[in-house]
Amino acid sequence: MSKITKEQVEHVADLARLSFTEAEIEDFTNQMSKVIDYAEVLNELDTENVEPTTHVMDVRNVLREDNVKPSLQREEALKNAPKQKDGQFEVPSVLD
Repeated sequence: MSKITKEQVEHVADLARLSFTEAEIEDFTNQMSKVIDYAEVLNELDTENVEPTTHVMDVRNVLREDNVKPSLQREEALKNAPKQKDGQFEVPSVLD
């Protein structure tokens, strides 16, 4: 795998809407390159006879049983809503 470039770090920061100083970008570039280098070392390990794992511990489903229960009527759920429209909660838009 190739090294992480400064431009890649800047691009990801831009996608995440983060701003960094030049020194921070350099630091992140170096740190991410070290992570990639270590991943390359791990790729060299022989995992031929290693069973795939989904969890490090033997975990079983710990969720409760689904039980059907009556829910609130729409009017009851909306009675304290600051804004409602067409029988639904009205919230501010979060997308541009």
